[in-house]
Amino acid sequence: MSHSVRAVLLSTAAAVIALGASAQESMEDRVAALEAMVAELKAELVAERTKTDESIVRIEKSVAEAPAAAAPAPKTDGFLVGDTTLKFGGFIDADVHVTNLTDGGIASTSIARDFYIPGATPIGGAETTFTDFTAEPTRFFLAASKPVGEGSVSGYIEMDFLGSGQGNELVSNSYSPRLRRAFVKYGNWLVGQEWSTFQNTSAIPESASFLALSDGMIFIRQPQIRYTNGNWMFALENPNTTTLNAGSRDENLLPDVVARYNMTGDFGNVSFAGIARQLRADFGASEEETFGYGLSVSGMVKAGAKDDIRFNLVGGEGVGRYVGLAASRSTALDPNGKLEAIPSVGGLVAWRHPFGETARFSGGYSGLFVDNPTYLPLTTTKSVQSAFGAILWDVAPKTTLGVELMHGIREDESGNKGDMTRFTFSTKYAF
Repeated sequence: MSHSVRAVLLSTAAAVIALGASAQESMEDRVAALEAMVAELKAELVAERTKTDESIVRIEKSVAEAPAAAAPAPKTDGFLVGDTTLKFGGFIDADVHVTNLTDGGIASTSIARDFYIPGATPIGGAETTFTDFTAEPTRFFLAASKPVGEGSVSGYIEMDFLGSGQGNELVSNSYSPRLRRAFVKYGNWLVGQEWSTFQNTSAIPESASFLALSDGMIFIRQPQIRYTNGNWMFALENPNTTTLNAGSRDENLLPDVVARYNMTGDFGNVSFAGIARQLRADFGASEEETFGYGLSVSGMVKAGAKDDIRFNLVGGEGVGRYVGLAASRSTALDPNGKLEAIPSVGGLVAWRHPFGETARFSGGYSGLFVDNPTYLPLTTTKSVQSAFGAILWDVAPKTTLGVELMHGIREDESGNKGDMTRFTFSTKYAF
């Protein structure tokens, strides 16, 4: 090999070795730079994590130290004033009645123009027909209750405008309110004016008029003291002795005593009740008294998926004003000046049948039959009976339109009869 070739090879080898060394040094520098960058990034990540952890600790501490949110107020049926719950409600009821009487008329100021009162059906006069518009059945109530110990005390007052002695139809048709119910309840006790314990209000049929089938119905509100324990109810109620031939007497010494047992379940409800009464009259020269009693079974039972049957059956001696809106009386004064309790039996049955989305039919029959002493006048009421049919339709929430046709008959001891036929259209809005 020539010296020139060898020199070239040696020079090339030296250059390659130099380049390799340079490349190795450059790679080591790059690796070192990358390691420095990674170390710097790690440091920044640690710093950021520390800041984040501190923020989380501050947030948790703030949440822990923040006052607890107030629990939502419990829903109440009414509104609170202090610790007393008040509720106001009622309904507006506007009715149109077209009434036909076969044997006489009824005074325009009589409450019998506003709803069916069996004993007011006239006998022995000329036929009359008349139309009445009225809003007097409109009703309102105020209820209050407050906690007392582990229980509560509550009060209730209810009024409407039927039978008002104020107002007329000349200009303003203004009528004063009348007291219906007013009582206080505490624990098992009720004191005040309420439906008689002798009456099961669920037996009242639904109707377009204020009241239907009142002939054989137990229907009375009065002051009382009532104690309820489970299914049992006991009451002392306001006494009053009515007579068929000596007026209404208010000279009782003892209250009317009522006991009632209630059965409830998926079938509906049934009540069994009994009443015992002192019937007393003070005529000045003599004080007369006798004993009265009554027994009843009443209630509302389901018939199928939606229908129900409402009923009551009542009988006794001296029940008088408790049945038929006082169509008869409790006693009569016999020819010897002694009080005699009047026997009677009555009842009603009504069927309620919903149909469509919000409509229902309601109809039924009722009657009261009185066993009057023979010494009484032949004009004394012997029986009252009625039947009705009504269709009611909820056209909007709590807004009901109704139409009804009822027919009632009153018969006296002579066999004479008077008939009433009444068509009713009603509009009711409950609030």
